[in-house]
Amino acid sequence: MSPTSTFFAGCTTMAVALAAVMTLTASKTPSHARFDEITVGRIDVEEPDGTKRLIISNRSQFPGDFLKGKENARPDRRVDAGMLFINDEGTEQGGFIFDGTEAPDGKINAALSLTFDRFRQDQSLQLLHSDDEHSSRSAVMINDSPFYKVSSIDDLHRFAAEAAKLPPAERVEYYQHLRDEGKLLHHRIYLGTTEDQSSALTLDDAQGRPRMQLLVSAQGHAEIRMLDESGKVVKTVTPEN
Repeated sequence: MSPTSTFFAGCTTMAVALAAVMTLTASKTPSHARFDEITVGRIDVEEPDGTKRLIISNRSQFPGDFLKGKENARPDRRVDAGMLFINDEGTEQGGFIFDGTEAPDGKINAALSLTFDRFRQDQSLQLLHSDDEHSSRSAVMINDSPFYKVSSIDDLHRFAAEAAKLPPAERVEYYQHLRDEGKLLHHRIYLGTTEDQSSALTLDDAQGRPRMQLLVSAQGHAEIRMLDESGKVVKTVTPEN
């Protein structure tokens, strides 16, 4: 081999070795970058082991749901943009979604929802706003969700699949049976405005049945309602009585 060939061969070997060192160093050394502006369709925030913790996404790339690090396909979710919260074990634990459109016929559909889920379960706390061309509603809602060993997110998928096999008339009975067994969440507190522009505080029992309401109508009429198990108003308190 000529001296020139030997020189170039040595340079090539050194370049390969240097590239290998730089690759290994880059994979182990944290980096920091600053941008004035960045445009993306989706951002995945991950732990060093690859566990996803926060996903910010447009509508078309919105993720499915997560259980112990595994993502389940949810094409039905690709109707809103927002973000998804994921806990230490890689299970979904809430999120924020929003949309707003005006159809050619003038109909408006707009909503925002911020939710926090119980561990391996569905939402326990929700901040909600929705409006259309007829009304607007904003509220805080608190739910009772079962302990995950009674029923979990995985079970909710199974319940939905089983319900889909039933005739529509039987689905209501099926879900009511699950509620009676304590396997579905129950609404407990609603605080917000209503579609008729009233202000309302509704308190439900452990089975999700409204038992007391504090109401102020858009016209300023105030009253307290007490309800029985069937939802019938059994006592009303107003300024007049």
